Amino acid sequence: MAALMLQGTGSDVGKSVLVAGLCRALANRGLRVRPFKPQNMSNNAAVTEDGGEIGRAQALQALACRVAPHTDMNPVLLKPQADRTSQLVVHGKVRGTLHAGNYREARKALLGEVLTSYHRLSAACDLVLVEGAGSPAEINLRAGDIANMGFARAAKVPVILVGDIDRGGVIAAVVGTRAVLDAEDAAMIRGFLINKFRGDPALFSDGYAQIEERSGWRGYGLIPWLRDASRLPSEDAVVLERGAKAEGGRMLIACPMLPRIANFDDLDPLKLEPGVTLAMIPPGRPLPGDAALVILPGSKATIADLAALREQGWDIDLLAHHRRGGAILGICGGYQMLGRTITDPHGIEGPAGSAPGLGLLDVDTELTREKALRPARGTALGAEIHGYEMHMGVTSGPDTAHPFATLDTGSDGAIAQDGRVFGTYLHGLLASTELRRALLARIGIASSGMDYAASVDTALDAIAAELETHVDIPALIALAQEAPR
Repeated sequence: MAALMLQGTGSDVGKSVLVAGLCRALANRGLRVRPFKPQNMSNNAAVTEDGGEIGRAQALQALACRVAPHTDMNPVLLKPQADRTSQLVVHGKVRGTLHAGNYREARKALLGEVLTSYHRLSAACDLVLVEGAGSPAEINLRAGDIANMGFARAAKVPVILVGDIDRGGVIAAVVGTRAVLDAEDAAMIRGFLINKFRGDPALFSDGYAQIEERSGWRGYGLIPWLRDASRLPSEDAVVLERGAKAEGGRMLIACPMLPRIANFDDLDPLKLEPGVTLAMIPPGRPLPGDAALVILPGSKATIADLAALREQGWDIDLLAHHRRGGAILGICGGYQMLGRTITDPHGIEGPAGSAPGLGLLDVDTELTREKALRPARGTALGAEIHGYEMHMGVTSGPDTAHPFATLDTGSDGAIAQDGRVFGTYLHGLLASTELRRALLARIGIASSGMDYAASVDTALDAIAAELETHVDIPALIALAQEAPR
């Protein structure tokens, strides 16, 4: 067993993509490699075959390793559902709700469970690639940390620090991280990678040398901008295509950016359709009147996001879109919003109560304590589909007599009598080529027939090839072998 951890000088420096790319590069070299993230915070999650949930990035990294995702790959997952509260998922199962203040105390007790998952995982492979969260430079969060140096020191895993040159100030970011860390934490970092470089590498040779001299750490590579990363599933941020308009014969599909949007990677396959412009609509902008389809995405707090939707006037835009003959697809929380009422009697996602829905589907939803977590296969709109369920709630009503999908486990979702409003609990269904073709055909768009899974796999191979060229991978493997066996 060997192990190596990638930490960042900040959030969104590209750690997730680099771990995925290195996983594929190492797997291509014949190593049994596994991804691991001690603690993740994201509302984009995936369901494992054993009925648990982990961060979407770790599911992608498992795919890069050519293995099935497992809950040990991300033992602690925080899913924000309000400004100061998050749902706590441990070993794939919901363990409760935590406030920002008490999580700092609660996480101390989770380190043992994190290490248990790590040791189980490492016992079954040649090398574990660990991804940190945020940055170790956030020394105000160091006490009780399990995501960065707290884990690295407990497991004695050497660390590579990733800096993002695209945002500027990368020399200060790397050297500054060295300056604020205490001596024992700094000793865990053995080198650095510079990510997202554009242009002639020779122009940064002096800067690279300055980082090595001032930090005392060795550089392991200068990585170019990885264009193929745009073909990978989204995790932590949505690229806002502000005011996007369909051009060149493309049809517009719009999705409102709800405050607690979840699993927005459901929409990623649409970005690769040549006949589609996917517009993520931020607050302060109306839903475009020329959209052929509006998608209401998943939400971690459905009633709160429904209130936010109304505050933005998006409910008025949506009803006008429907009157014009436009189609609407609601996924998970978006499905619940399309019904007549949503009731939360137990205060699952916030204060107990209920709210009127948009009334476009003749269904009602009651949020429940039990969370549905399972892979799903079946047919929808006459096409074979595969995806997964991840929701807390039961929806019933007359329109469920016209289900969106027929699954191996029963029916799912609803279709309105006018045939233009669809609701489903299934995530990941747009990755199914035939389902995407059938849905787009209903709004007058010819699908390319693109195999989304194959596209992601090809992107992983392309990223791995770039890393083989620009990173000293043999040296990283040698460093990983210094981890205690």
